[in-house]
Amino acid sequence: MSKHESVLLDETITALELKEDGVYVDATLGYAGHSGELLKRVKRGYLFAFDQDRCAINYSNEYLRKIGDNFKTLNTNFENITEYLSELEITEIDGIMFDLGVSSPQLDQQDRGFSYHMDAPLDMRMDQRQNKTAYTVVNEYDHGDLIRIFRDYGEEKYAVSIAKTIVKAREEAPIKTTLELVQIIKRSMPEKVKKGKHPARKVFQAIRIEVNRELEILRNSVSDAIKLLRPGGIIAVITFHSLEDRIIKVLFNELSEIDPIYKGMPDIPADKHPILADVKRIFPSKEEIEINNRSRSAILRVARKNR
Repeated sequence: MSKHESVLLDETITALELKEDGVYVDATLGYAGHSGELLKRVKRGYLFAFDQDRCAINYSNEYLRKIGDNFKTLNTNFENITEYLSELEITEIDGIMFDLGVSSPQLDQQDRGFSYHMDAPLDMRMDQRQNKTAYTVVNEYDHGDLIRIFRDYGEEKYAVSIAKTIVKAREEAPIKTTLELVQIIKRSMPEKVKKGKHPARKVFQAIRIEVNRELEILRNSVSDAIKLLRPGGIIAVITFHSLEDRIIKVLFNELSEIDPIYKGMPDIPADKHPILADVKRIFPSKEEIEINNRSRSAILRVARKNR
């Protein structure tokens, strides 16, 4: 398995202002890069780490046990954090982080079907217990739905042409593999477009987002996470494309604004103060981008719960 380089690792750990006896949540455990550093610093506290990918859970359990035993991993999507923590009688936490990127081992594990560089079955499931796969989207979605997801989730300029070519190709035979799909995407684009970044990049992103409901659940899940924070607790979210980042930016802005009715008043009632404060945006350093090219599009947004 390839090594996973955690993006914005030091910046995230610093931003969380970890307390040795605090209770923390890693909503996207992955291969425990962030969780490992977090656990080293929370010696008398506790870490709850969530991931829907069983492979990531298995690997991370072994890795984290070498650091400490004050953690619990939970094999579920982060949309279920409140429910699962409630069952464990955890109603307040000191900090939570989300790393919304696909991990390097997922991209590089050929049979997972995330990569447009390697031939594999059309899968792209983070949670391999679910039924919907990339094959489902490519072969069963109608022309209009394909256009919608390519435009909305991939911001793909040639969405109409690509959807049309996919529908025509699957009339001959089902589209089964990643490289079959790559060739269809390439046939749908002008030659000049193929000379820059990989022509299948945006469509693969769009399909992955659709299969895993990534944007559908994001705003509500982050809102729920903020509700779990104690006053003074910190949330840190790492995004990797503009669609994710826009959702987090808008949510943080909404929750950090003073109600216009009270703006400018010398004494604002305590229950009318913004829910979030100290909102920050942090980018990877030039050094990190040189070492890990996958960090180039990452943005870390951080906020403190005010009340």
